[in-house]
Amino acid sequence: MRHIQYGQQNISKDDVRAVLKVLRSDYLTQGPAVKRFEQDLARAASAKYAVAVNNGTAALHLAYLAAGIKEGDEVITTPNTFVATTNMLLAIGARPVFCDIRRDTYNLDERQLEKLITKKTKAIVPVHFAGQPCAMSAILKIAKRHKLIVIEDAAHALGAQYRQRPIGGLASTAACFSFHPVKPITTGEGGAIVTNDRKIYEKALSLRSHGITKDKAGFNVMKELGFNYRLTDFQSALGSSQLQRLNQFIAQRQAVVAWYRQELQAVSEISLPEEQPGVQSSWHLYVVTLKQGQRNELAEFLKKNGVGVNFHYPPVYRHPYYRQPGYRRLSLPVMEDYFAHCLTLPIHTRLSRADVHFIASKIKQFFYESNRNNHRPRREQKNPPKKH
Repeated sequence: MRHIQYGQQNISKDDVRAVLKVLRSDYLTQGPAVKRFEQDLARAASAKYAVAVNNGTAALHLAYLAAGIKEGDEVITTPNTFVATTNMLLAIGARPVFCDIRRDTYNLDERQLEKLITKKTKAIVPVHFAGQPCAMSAILKIAKRHKLIVIEDAAHALGAQYRQRPIGGLASTAACFSFHPVKPITTGEGGAIVTNDRKIYEKALSLRSHGITKDKAGFNVMKELGFNYRLTDFQSALGSSQLQRLNQFIAQRQAVVAWYRQELQAVSEISLPEEQPGVQSSWHLYVVTLKQGQRNELAEFLKKNGVGVNFHYPPVYRHPYYRQPGYRRLSLPVMEDYFAHCLTLPIHTRLSRADVHFIASKIKQFFYESNRNNHRPRREQKNPPKKH
């Protein structure tokens, strides 16, 4: 039986050679490959600076700290995200404020932002869900009007573009990437902050390595409480090698999206994702929504037939831990409706046309059998004989 994963890394011989070269060198941790990767990444994102770290969660943590978000601050973000986005706010004592999502992109609904802003609001954290850029022009205008920080959670969005500008190079305070194996490029585990603000850059560099810098005499001195969030040299070498194929990876994902559209556009029971005008998605995820129920039944049917599917994401405020700090009664209508009907289908650079055809055929089979069973006439049941 086939086994099709919903996400998968793409490692080439050049990637392997790049890693082996570092493994045979004098550096394994913080060496020249880290700096080279940061330069390559900044260039790919059209940003001035990049700080590589050991995962995307660390990137968020350092970006929040470097931007000056502190205990007691409120930060508006989306409930449709991985918990790392808000966990790192809780870690520094800030309070996430959840904004409902749009029905077309499943991103934060920028039209609802201003009603959530209070005197305690310090920042907005838009998440480019599935690689589809948020409405950044509107978000940045609102932030400027209210003097708020904007930190983009771009974990899904390396290679995406907003109005012909790469995500990461916009006018926000900073953007954070993740390089987990299912992301547009991978370093195994890894992440990065990109920014055009030198102060943010220098602060993140310091916090990445225990808050230690060199003084004028060349001694290591700890000036603030930091962390060990460093990325290794061999991971960085993999990252630089992968970045050389970023455009190719995006094109391959776009091809998969086109195949899905050809195969599934006539299936009336589901809605397919669409790119918005003026944006290019990185297509990290391919999320369809079912117009009626049966989401769970379809997911189980596909899994039994070897198709890896997933659910992105349960509302953050629904997690048991988040019911404790004050979100017990929160229920955002669009988010709730979306999660009741969403299903993530496989999308990655190793997916073939035949794989997509197989997935689509199983989806069609499910709905054909379901509709046939629903319309099958029921047999009349005779009344059992009465007992005397």
